[in-house]
Amino acid sequence: MCMGVAAGAYILTLFAMKYRQRVLGLILVSPLCKEPSWTEWLCNKVMSNLLYFCGMCGVAKEMLLKRYYSKDIRGGAQFPESDIVKACRRSLDEMHSLNVWRFLEAINGRPDLSEGLRKLNCRSLIFVGDMSPFHSEALHITSKLDRRFSALVEVQACGSIVTEEQPHAMLIPIEYFLMGYGLYRQSKSLSPRSPLSPSWISPELFTPESMGLKLKPIKTRIPT
Repeated sequence: MCMGVAAGAYILTLFAMKYRQRVLGLILVSPLCKEPSWTEWLCNKVMSNLLYFCGMCGVAKEMLLKRYYSKDIRGGAQFPESDIVKACRRSLDEMHSLNVWRFLEAINGRPDLSEGLRKLNCRSLIFVGDMSPFHSEALHITSKLDRRFSALVEVQACGSIVTEEQPHAMLIPIEYFLMGYGLYRQSKSLSPRSPLSPSWISPELFTPESMGLKLKPIKTRIPT
């Protein structure tokens, strides 16, 4: 079972295509799939040049943050910058700019995986924020995967890093995804009247709208 975000999701997808017998399932967050568009290629080149000649300067950091986080999280005149973005800024300051440059150069030369996606025989669960620049990539990879074994969860008002911005929105889809493998078992210690029992929780709390989700059906049955 593998989970990856953005370029990490691309690498795991490539691994699953090459070693199909070794991967049971994929959980992909804002995955990359196609070759970079000309706008992404140009943006990567601008960031690469900034990193190469100026190091991790303010402009490069802002471009990276814009790629991965939504506007509300990044803050502005009306909203303060979130703790998540502040922590990311500190991490970027500690990174070696040459390594980030190598990373951008690598993803800028990535090949298209579209043709091999139909050959995947593992289940796939895809998350993407509707404000992510990789939203169209997630829709594309979903359209290429076998619909019997894949599902897409679009998280509203969220950027690329769903795992940090809205991790709570991932809990129920992942739980149902794992149930398809028999990896989830309800605790016998819970009584029917326990606040942790599903029968005790209002059904409205489980609706996609209450979680800020546009949720497409997740198939959890293993074909026989």
